[in-house]
Parts: sequence; C-alpha cells; structure tokens
Amino acid sequence: MISKERVKNLNSLEIKNRKYVLYWMQSSQRTEYNLALTFAILKANKLNKPIIAFFGITPTYPKANLRHFQFMLEGLREVNNSLEEIGIKAIVLKKSPEKGIVNLAKDSCLIVADKGYLKIIKQWHKFAAARVECPLIQVEDNVVVPVEEVSGKEEYSAATIRPKIMKKRQIYLTKLSKTKPVTDSLGLDFATLNLKNDKEIISDLSVNKSVEVTRYFKGGSSEASKHLETFINTKLSDYPEHKNDPNADCLSNLSPYLHFGQISPIYIARKILEAPVSKAAKDAYLEELIVRRELSVNYVNFNQNYDSFDGLPEWTKRTLLSHRKDPREYLYSLDELENAKTHDPYWNAAQNEMRVKGKMHGYMRMYWGKKLIEWTDNPEAAFKIALFLNDKYELDGRDPNSYAGVAWCFGKHDRPWKERPIFGIVRYMNSDGLRRKFDADKYVQKIKDLGK
Repeated sequence: MISKERVKNLNSLEIKNRKYVLYWMQSSQRTEYNLALTFAILKANKLNKPIIAFFGITPTYPKANLRHFQFMLEGLREVNNSLEEIGIKAIVLKKSPEKGIVNLAKDSCLIVADKGYLKIIKQWHKFAAARVECPLIQVEDNVVVPVEEVSGKEEYSAATIRPKIMKKRQIYLTKLSKTKPVTDSLGLDFATLNLKNDKEIISDLSVNKSVEVTRYFKGGSSEASKHLETFINTKLSDYPEHKNDPNADCLSNLSPYLHFGQISPIYIARKILEAPVSKAAKDAYLEELIVRRELSVNYVNFNQNYDSFDGLPEWTKRTLLSHRKDPREYLYSLDELENAKTHDPYWNAAQNEMRVKGKMHGYMRMYWGKKLIEWTDNPEAAFKIALFLNDKYELDGRDPNSYAGVAWCFGKHDRPWKERPIFGIVRYMNSDGLRRKFDADKYVQKIKDLGK
C-alpha cells in the first residue's frame, strides 16, 4: 500500500512495548490521503496499540504571521475533528515541535513523521531522532515521486528532471485505502489547545499581526476539495490556453493548501487523471503540479542556500554581479515597493493582489520578481526583498515552490538569454510582453476592485 521508497528510518532503534504509537503531524495537515498517518495506523494496529497525533505550534516560526496562522488553525480544527471521528486523540500544543515530540516519545512504541524539505523541518527531525528512545520513521507523502527516487542531485531544469519523474510517475500514483485504528485513544488524558477559538489561541500565541487575515481563502481540507472540484468542473478544460492570463480565473488556487499539507498532490493528480477533459488539459496541469512543483522540492532538498542569492547557479550570479553597477532608471525603497508605490501600474497591481488576497497570479509573480532586479541597488538586495515580500504576504510563501519561483526570476531553472543592461544574460520581462499576453489594464482594474 505504501511503497518502501517513501519510508526512511531516522534512527536505528528497536520498537518498544509502551503505551501508544505517536504520529508527528507537521507537513501533512490532513487525514485524507495522508500516507504518514496511514503508515502509523497500520503500525499501531499491528502492535495492538492506540495511536495519538501531535502537532506543535511555534509562534516564532520563521516569517510566519497572523495571515498564515489563521489559515493553518482553520485547517487544524478540521483535522482535529476528523481524527476524533476515527478514534485518534489529537494533541495540539504551543510548543516547539521537536521538543514536544521528545516529551511525548517517553511513552511511545515508535514515532511516525511526515517528511518536510525545508531546513527547519530537517533540523527538527534530526534533533528528535537523536534524543528519543524509540524508532523515528519518516514517510514522504507530499510529492508524487519521492524526491531521492527521482534524482540524487540538484537538477538543472524542468527538462532534465521531467523524464526522470515521468518514468516513475504512474508507479507512485497509487490509490490509498482508508484505514482506521483498532484501538481508540480518545480516552487518553493529554492537555491540548482548544481549537474552537482561533482568536484566543492567536492572542495566546502572540504572533506577528502585521498582515491582515485574507477573506479570499479559508483554510482546511474541505475548502481545498471545493477548489479542486470547481477547477475540474469549470476551469481545467481551458487551463492550457488561459493559465497565463490573470483575468481568466483559470487557476486551481490549490497552492496555499498544498503548502500547509491540507490536500495531497497524489489525490489531486488522481482526480485530474479521472477528469472528463482532454489529455492536453490534464498534461498541462500535471506539468505544474508534479514536474514543476517537484523540481522545486529537488532544489530545496539538495541546495542548502535555497533562501539566499548564494544558492543561485554560478552563471546567473556571475552575469548579474557583472552588471551590478549598471545605472537604474528607477530605484525604490522597501517601503515604496511593499506599499505598491512604483511608476508601473501592472507591478503595483501584482503587489496589491498579494497584499490583499494572499496569493498573486503565477504569471504576474514572474514579472513582479524580474522588476525587483531592475529597481533595486543590486541583485543581492533584490533577492532579499523578493523573498521578504513573498514570505510575508503569500499564503503559499515559505515553501519550496515559492523559493524556486523567486530563484527562477534570477535565472534558476532557466537558460541564458541575449545580454542586456542590469540583467546580463538572465531572462528579461517588460510591460509590453504583458500587454501582448493579456489585457493588462483590465488586470489593474480587477485588482483595484478588490478593495471595494
């Protein structure tokens, strides 16, 4: 049911005869199509033990703010209810996850964790694996093809990773059968946060409240499923033609839910393949969901500098730095950029879309990032500002996809182009290109109307 390539032992300890099996939920905040949870349930049933689930909320999580926490809490409330329905006690604590799991591990037969790719998640797993006295097993379920089954190194581009993924894609798109614990854990006595009151939790957490909650996206697996159903029924058939038009409303809007693990990419891919639309439409969407998204995962998994200018390919750094002192027609401060106070109405609209909605259209993200190179003192500053704004306002920020997306603007996963000022041989984008692609002025008005 769950392929061995998805499973990795993070230490070499033997299973203990203790009170329960412990599932450490972090990257997969869902019960549906959660391979790590299913693996933990199967282990618990084999041992005839109850299973408990733990989630640690970290108020100081890097770059997270009220917008992110609200979305996450909406999803966790749903997870809590769905776990209870199948007899699993959920423990959600205001505690750094790696320390919370070490404490709960004292009575655990073994621990099962979902795999994450960012440095902080890897650090948490390493910390816990060295301190618990039972096995810590990691299950990879937020990609279709396990990242190290695809490649053992950082890939150059979509062209190099695509055949490696496509060769194995179908092997890993297996249907997951629903599994329930044979032993109920609801009677076990553990302290946990009351997830029915978001405001109380947020107040207690003292999170950064500099960014307002968005009314355009609500967190949770049921909301993710609604977006998927709407996309398949009303947008997917037109996706190849209109995916790059921000006026067409042709995107799935699933990236925030994928970021928080509120929906499985395996489940999405299976539903897309079953959809009554053309093969071209399916292929176009699966290219983004699987090939491009898993190229991003490959990037952050194998490049520890994914969140800095230093992580870019040598050729892009070399060409951008060689044009570092080129004169810029416009230079903007961080405050001017953050508040969309530039001369460019299209860029301002993109920035405001991100600030208001919590999600900028993918095509505009490319233009938005390219212009930061043009309007800041140097490429290193441009990279920092791009990441800062993206991570602050985007619901799907702080994610492999967004790290790779920002890096793409600076030449990552791309090829050299004709040399020009400021950009060197990194791809350039301008407003004329936007107007050729779609009605850019209509997009500006559309974003202005968001505030009405």
